[in-house]
Amino acid sequence: MKSRFPLKDIALQAGLSLATVDRVMHERDGVRAVTRARVAAAIAELERQYVQSGLAGRRLVIDVVMDTPLRFSSAVREAFEAELPGMRPASFSARFHVAETMAEAELLSILRAIRRRGSHGVVLKAQSTPAIADFASQLMAAKIPVVTLVTDLPEDSRIGYVGMDNRVAGATAAYLLGRMAGERTGKVLVTLSSSLFAGEDERERGFRDVLAARFPHLSVVRISEGFGVDRTTELLVRDALEREPDIRSVYSAGGGNRAILKAFTEARRECVVFAAHDLDQDNVRLLATSEITFVIHHDLRHDARSACQLMLAYHRMLPADFQVAPSRVAIATPFEPAH
Repeated sequence: MKSRFPLKDIALQAGLSLATVDRVMHERDGVRAVTRARVAAAIAELERQYVQSGLAGRRLVIDVVMDTPLRFSSAVREAFEAELPGMRPASFSARFHVAETMAEAELLSILRAIRRRGSHGVVLKAQSTPAIADFASQLMAAKIPVVTLVTDLPEDSRIGYVGMDNRVAGATAAYLLGRMAGERTGKVLVTLSSSLFAGEDERERGFRDVLAARFPHLSVVRISEGFGVDRTTELLVRDALEREPDIRSVYSAGGGNRAILKAFTEARRECVVFAAHDLDQDNVRLLATSEITFVIHHDLRHDARSACQLMLAYHRMLPADFQVAPSRVAIATPFEPAH
């Protein structure tokens, strides 16, 4: 196997030891196929990033760890890959660790491996549990900065948060949904992927506060722990519709929108207003066909850029007091879905 890149760069990108990469590159025996594939993938990633940015100047390798459905992780990955080539004064490359559902033990194992091999920073979208927050603090103590993405952890376990103000997002969704739903008494199904994601919990609080203050004729039915996965989300929605005949609208804070719509269709129930989050590929299509009413979203590229800037500030390549602002909440409709 040949490559233009130094072995240490390949090892850093692959997350393997220098000795292991050396064995792979010289095609020695005793190396597993999965390890060879990992090295090949690292070289391919370096080649692609080299073409895009030239990898000029100091190089920072960050790890993006996400417990999230593929539709959202793909959108985040696209955002980082679009922003990384333009970052200065350092050049960035990213290693992605993604799963649709990730047990706490699995996520902690990934973070331990990152601490062991080293990283210039971790961008983390994960459940806000005491163990995860504690390990994020340990990464910080090991001089590996942590930036939370979309959903937050306690302030002492990260250098910053990037994403929208989730409480404002929920309040905005409630204001629009309440105005659209009319004066008829009814219930709104609020769907979370998991109550352990602090960002979704904040969205629900903002939503409930505005609904109670401005639209008291609308009440909330909450479901959670579908993890944004279609099958589990559909089952939870089916059960809610059977129990609650007055559900007429949906605020989907946690995704799985195709499954939610399927459950309504199969129950022969009307959804008057459907408010969703994020302009992933599924939601863009559902919005274009008016199956969902509007989407609360923000600029993921702004998040990616802000995360990298926080890393630069941590590594003293931007002013130490550098701060980022929350992403602005935006509304997409069927008439202007991409803005």
